[in-house]
Amino acid sequence: MLRLENVDTNYGVVAMLRDVSLSVEPGELVCILGPNGAGKTTIFRAISALLPLARGRIAIMGQDLKGSRTEALSALGVGFVPEGRRLFGDISVRDNIRLGYEAQGHQAGFEGRLEEMLELFPRVRERIRQRAGTLSGGEQAMVALARALVGKPKFVIMDEPSLGLSPKLIDEYFDTVAAVNRNGTTVLLIEQNAEMALSIAHRGILLTKGRVVAAGNAAELLGSDAVRHLYL
Repeated sequence: MLRLENVDTNYGVVAMLRDVSLSVEPGELVCILGPNGAGKTTIFRAISALLPLARGRIAIMGQDLKGSRTEALSALGVGFVPEGRRLFGDISVRDNIRLGYEAQGHQAGFEGRLEEMLELFPRVRERIRQRAGTLSGGEQAMVALARALVGKPKFVIMDEPSLGLSPKLIDEYFDTVAAVNRNGTTVLLIEQNAEMALSIAHRGILLTKGRVVAAGNAAELLGSDAVRHLYL
């Protein structure tokens, strides 16, 4: 589903990712972990075709991303949940979700898919006509995930979705992400909350200073010295 091979990226003259190689197989839920400044959001931007590579290769569903645009990836069947939600605050919740549907190349059938999203996110139903900017942080997080899922993507990439959520909402959110994966959607979860992410993931990848320093089975990684050293 996803391949990064020996990827380097720079911000100006500053090196961000160095020789990063990783993969996500169809049906997996894989998390990328790391402290602030590890390069997690840089990976999201590189995979989303928002940041050019200095070296290496990225492919999604066998398609090389070189020269690709983000909207082309959406049409390919990739859903994105960016850090900070990135909703359009001046338009309704419904219209935000519809934009996600259309970005993935769909026109007809929106109402049926919207109803499925509202079943998945009951709080969103209560806010469907409100402007997205008036919602709480937790409600905005649910709308951002609904926007990514409404077009039935094969693959969803999420950047720090738990940021700013209360512990109760984090539990609810991660339960939903796990259910989405069980229903067949491949998920790459880029997250700082190691315990929560590894509790639902199949595999974890630990990033530090732009390099992969550990990877493996999620349960084993949670108990590893590398994770304890960085997080405890």
